[in-house]
Amino acid sequence: MILLAIDIQKGITDNRLYNFKGFIENTRKLLDTARKNGVEVIYFQHDYGPGTGFSAGDRDYEIADEVKPIEGEKIYSKNINSCFGNENFKEYVKKLEDKTIMIVGLMTNYCIDATVKSAFERGFKVIIPEGANTTSDNDYMNAETTYRYYNEMMWPKRFAECISMEDAINLLERK
Repeated sequence: MILLAIDIQKGITDNRLYNFKGFIENTRKLLDTARKNGVEVIYFQHDYGPGTGFSAGDRDYEIADEVKPIEGEKIYSKNINSCFGNENFKEYVKKLEDKTIMIVGLMTNYCIDATVKSAFERGFKVIIPEGANTTSDNDYMNAETTYRYYNEMMWPKRFAECISMEDAINLLERK
């Protein structure tokens, strides 16, 4: 199993997010548990390109302090929603024996959704811990409704197993 921490970057990790404090707390617990149990943690950062303020070298592009990687953890960049758009990552995960990916991060309705579906299409078992992905309001739904739409209706029994934090912690401790 690997744990992907997707786009938890300074420019978008703040109180605009649904259940912000709970999201940070849950994500920290999962990262700490994964590390203590030898589960590889891989980070992603979304790069919107030079001059956007959200690219390599920009403050907003950096991973949020609350969930920073530790030395030796892989960090990939991407410029499309799915993490599988990064060729180095795609090649790396092809070699993994355990085809289970636990996913946390931002934004539920963009990069998390695209990565969930891309992983599923590639034959991975996708695990989504409750309260460890989030998003902000959009033109069609508020952040809570968007979160619930994906986590309670779109992904379960289709693309991913959406499980409780307790079950996610137990899974990480068994690996």
